[in-house]
Amino acid sequence: MAERVVRLPDVGEGIAEAELVEWHVKVGDVVREDAVLGAVMTDKATVEIPSPADGRVTWLAGNVGDLLAIGSDFVRLEVDGKSEPAPEAAKVASPAASAEAKGADHGATIPRAPAGAQKSKPSAAPLHHAAERPLAAPAVRLRAREAGVDLRQIRGTGPAGRITHDDLDALLLRGRAGTPATPHQAQTAVTDIKIVGLRRKIAEKMSIANARIPHITYVEEVDVTALEDLRVKVNGRKLPDKPKLTLLPFLMRAMVRAIAELPHLNSHFDDEAGIVHQHAGVHIGIATQTPTGLMVPVVSHAEARDLWGCASEIARLAEAARNGSATRDELTGSTITITSLGALGGLATTPIINHPEVAIVGVNRIAIRPHWDGSAFVPRQMMNLSSSFDHRVIDGFDAAQFVQRIKLLLETPAMIFID
Repeated sequence: MAERVVRLPDVGEGIAEAELVEWHVKVGDVVREDAVLGAVMTDKATVEIPSPADGRVTWLAGNVGDLLAIGSDFVRLEVDGKSEPAPEAAKVASPAASAEAKGADHGATIPRAPAGAQKSKPSAAPLHHAAERPLAAPAVRLRAREAGVDLRQIRGTGPAGRITHDDLDALLLRGRAGTPATPHQAQTAVTDIKIVGLRRKIAEKMSIANARIPHITYVEEVDVTALEDLRVKVNGRKLPDKPKLTLLPFLMRAMVRAIAELPHLNSHFDDEAGIVHQHAGVHIGIATQTPTGLMVPVVSHAEARDLWGCASEIARLAEAARNGSATRDELTGSTITITSLGALGGLATTPIINHPEVAIVGVNRIAIRPHWDGSAFVPRQMMNLSSSFDHRVIDGFDAAQFVQRIKLLLETPAMIFID
């Protein structure tokens, strides 16, 4: 027998270290070649590290949440052989191979059926034995870990007994012990949750943005009655090759028009070098809530897309972010960001700028409110825009001009289409 050292590979992002977010094996486990050993997170992309050979795990590098240096020992395997092979870096699973081995729930491996086997209706899997590793996606495992849930107590309803988000939700709704507490029962438990993975990345980025950027927030009321009438009529045409339009594509097109007049709003500020990088291309980040936390997929070159092009790309990127298949390129490179809580948007918010950008546009919920038209109060569909700006490089006057230009375009939507 010989020892084989698997090193943490360079995933090609120019980074020096990665965060360990999940082990798929433990010491003593026998693994097959290409079996996933563990997962690390770089920026906002989770990368699975496969085994280069058959063997038995004899050593693991650290605990979940630890930062590991690129090129450092990741796993040690006992393998067949007469001499000790040179240490090697593990190969990162290719997206194609990863997609082939996974179902719709990112990260869950689904055994293949034998050729010619007949399909049967999947049934709920039995509870897992203590020594078994439940089958679940990294996103499900992270949620369970944060909630203090042992996945072995859940019956998976997905393919091959895979535990899904719905399975986890069902357990959390009925209570971990299966008997919810009475309304007047005192609760004294304290749960300690370590901030790891995407949640830690979000915390770090928000801390940097809040510490470095002096925010100025500007809130304006917008009458979107005409825009909503137009949107409903366009969607009513039911064009088979066109996606349904939400408010966001109209807002994106309005932002593109406003940025053409105020291009310094579409910038990155390198405060250490004292340089503002003003971008010609408008790359709009769309803050998106996912099962594992907030992500910002990027609609690149919004200036070159029409309404339907923006809508299609928003839908595609949002789905990729939620199922974990979004690439690093799709999650980076934004020059200005939109954040929206939809129906939960409240009256006003104070959005934090997506560092190193200099502006973020926040969308609040649409509500029917009385509006004075000069002679009487009439019901109108009103929406607030809550936008924040980096006051070091964006003056209040320019911030107001930018929002007022967007307001004019949204209140008179025909102007969005006039060059």
